[in-house]
Amino acid sequence: MVTRPAQWQWHALEDDLVVGRAEASRRPDGRLFISVDAWHDVVFHQLAEAALAALPRPLHTVVDEADVDLTAQWRGAGFVIRRREWEHVVPTDPIITGLGAVIAPPGVTIVAAADDLLDEVDRAVRAENCPAMPAEILPGRRGLSTFTAAELDGRYAGLLRLAPLPRRPRIGLIAVRAGMRRRGIGRALLADTLATLHRRGVETVSADVHEANVAALALAAGVRARRVSSNLELELR
Repeated sequence: MVTRPAQWQWHALEDDLVVGRAEASRRPDGRLFISVDAWHDVVFHQLAEAALAALPRPLHTVVDEADVDLTAQWRGAGFVIRRREWEHVVPTDPIITGLGAVIAPPGVTIVAAADDLLDEVDRAVRAENCPAMPAEILPGRRGLSTFTAAELDGRYAGLLRLAPLPRRPRIGLIAVRAGMRRRGIGRALLADTLATLHRRGVETVSADVHEANVAALALAAGVRARRVSSNLELELR
């Protein structure tokens, strides 16, 4: 039996025990994502059928590309691949990354992003970079992530978002505003963040890079990041 304990939650029950869950959530960029956690294919399909019948479109989900069975289940439900992101492990040691001598370009200051301007610059870089923005975005702002910004002439020129996850901190976004690129701003943001983490004893961070983002892939390769896995964002329209 599939029940709906909350607006965007579904439970699969067998003999009054929960044997599967589905949940939808709205990300900060406005997109709606769904996840299903079930041991058996039949339960997955029951939960997906109930949730998809109630949720608006477009709808998104993120899966580990190595999980072939889960990917096939979502594709069987009508989802198609929207984008692929490569997960990298990035060293923080400036001797390894070669970022020890990197400084911000003339006129640019690396600062902690102020709360009052955070949403503004986040919306701006998303509008300018979409659809090349990360698929997986952790919910919330200051509660779960820290933000470092590049400031130029009183405006934010770029933004880096870091999620302080327990196993390994995760860089979820490096973005530079249109008209301010190719100046080394993204590299300066990365150098500042990695140096701070290295001083705290953190040896590596993870970072996802869109497979079509040539500049980001080159940046990752330049700091000796190691590709370890890939994620797929799937979409149902």
